[in-house]
Amino acid sequence: MNESRARQLLRAERSEIVDLLKQADAASADGLPPDGPRDATDVVQPLLAANEEDALADDLRERLGAIDRALGRLDEGTYGRSVRSGQPIPDERLEADPAAELTIEEARAQR
Repeated sequence: MNESRARQLLRAERSEIVDLLKQADAASADGLPPDGPRDATDVVQPLLAANEEDALADDLRERLGAIDRALGRLDEGTYGRSVRSGQPIPDERLEADPAAELTIEEARAQR
């Protein structure tokens, strides 16, 4: 994959994730009903939703980190190579996941 295409894909995804994180942060700020809890459900439901939002935000932050590392590899000239073995990562894999750090075989073996 050429550098320009990789940067385009990574920057677009990064922008989406930053927006989603902002939304998640705003949603987690909304907790209990404005006039306070009325019953146990009013307390439990926001807590469950907050846990789900926190898990989603954690996943988004992990993805953001992967994207930032990929952008760093582009700057260093090592993009498109496995961070583990240095083997080339096929363009098809990079198109599907521009932040891929491992070859398919390495990723499968890691599971």
